[in-house]
Amino acid sequence: MSFLMDGMWIEMPYCPECGGEMRYIAATRHYVCQSCGLSVTQQELIELREKLRTSVEDNEKERWRKEYLKWWLSSKKK
Repeated sequence: MSFLMDGMWIEMPYCPECGGEMRYIAATRHYVCQSCGLSVTQQELIELREKLRTSVEDNEKERWRKEYLKWWLSSKKK
């Protein structure tokens, strides 16, 4: 989701834990998830997203490797 602020489109962050909408609380300079209550700074949010992205990429590589190995072994049986 995005919204217009001062003539610029701002992307609303989503919670890395549950996927819920995060709201920025200016008084504490934290993002708070409206669903699960996770409270993080902007830097922590960036780090969590990077960690999640890396994990997803690793899982995708492992899945691809297993599929290729399965294909390769099946072609050897014939």
